[in-house]
Amino acid sequence: MAATISDVLPSAAALLGVPDATDRLRLRERFGDVRRVLVVLVDGMGAHLLPAMKRSAPLLASVLAGETGWIDELTCMFPSTTPTSLVSFGTGAVPGQHGVLGFTLNVPGTDRVLTHIAWRDDPPPQQWQPVPTWFQRMVRSGTMATVVLPSFFAGSGLTNAAYRGARFCGVERGEDYPRRLLDELATGPGLVYGYLSALDTAAHVHGTASAEWEQAGADVDAALTRLLENLPADAALLVTADHGGLDVGPTARIDMADRADLAADVRVVAGEPRVRYLHTVPGAAGDVLDRWRAALDERAEVLSGEEAIAQNWFGPMRDEHRARIGDVVVICTGELAILASGHEPPETSRLVGFHGGPTPVEMAIPLIGLRG
Repeated sequence: MAATISDVLPSAAALLGVPDATDRLRLRERFGDVRRVLVVLVDGMGAHLLPAMKRSAPLLASVLAGETGWIDELTCMFPSTTPTSLVSFGTGAVPGQHGVLGFTLNVPGTDRVLTHIAWRDDPPPQQWQPVPTWFQRMVRSGTMATVVLPSFFAGSGLTNAAYRGARFCGVERGEDYPRRLLDELATGPGLVYGYLSALDTAAHVHGTASAEWEQAGADVDAALTRLLENLPADAALLVTADHGGLDVGPTARIDMADRADLAADVRVVAGEPRVRYLHTVPGAAGDVLDRWRAALDERAEVLSGEEAIAQNWFGPMRDEHRARIGDVVVICTGELAILASGHEPPETSRLVGFHGGPTPVEMAIPLIGLRG
């Protein structure tokens, strides 16, 4: 099986000597003995997008040319979306085990849709996501583990689900983020984690062919360069991502609000435009499945919930998580976005870039290793 985002934190823990951690990514072989590890996850920096960043990102260009550090290709988990990937990163588990199976999910037994990035304490994070994190394992072994994130992430459900057990270090707007990461790294041996979001925001709002996205890439490169130039001699820097993405043009979008055949008998819509979870009215699942298959033909994989689980899209599925994906699962395999303007904020329909699907440009992510 190919290495995945779930292997990053266990391998970093093994590099730091945490018992029972498996170094599947061969970090000790590549780095030797280190006492500190800085892991930076760049939201939306898919492996297939790196060549487009080279012009304004000299450090990444040097990595791609084989002149600086090393680079591998990993895959994120399906669906290729931030909440799912962050929790797989933090736990080392597949989505079917940790239960964060998409950007939004229906709370079983209700008509409520949980948006993971806006989640606080309902449902309780340790019930919704029951798997221990590698941050907890590191701390229990006596290894320092710190996450350095915007202060407004403190206490959120997603922070608890993905980073449970780590010491939380809040950063305010306008603060020198690379400096804070380096300051935390200097406090002692262990692992420090950081997260950069601007590249993904630019991709969603402006698209990956935009000047705004290119500038965001330049800013990411500048931040990574500062970190590398000031990295302690006994430290390693790992850079990875949670997913890639693609731009979807106006003619490749379907809005359920405009398609009575697709909206019929659907009670709750969750997921996101590249992967939809449809919860149907009682007794209508088969009809909904047939209508969606006929409408989307070869542009999407349309499965029953049972078929999606049997085909192992999410890895082994806990019984208590099964209902979260609904009765029908729609997986976009080409240039297609399924909007649900009657069920989600209007900003979604104005986005240019999307992800969540199983295509290589969405799933492939880099792992970059650097020493000062």
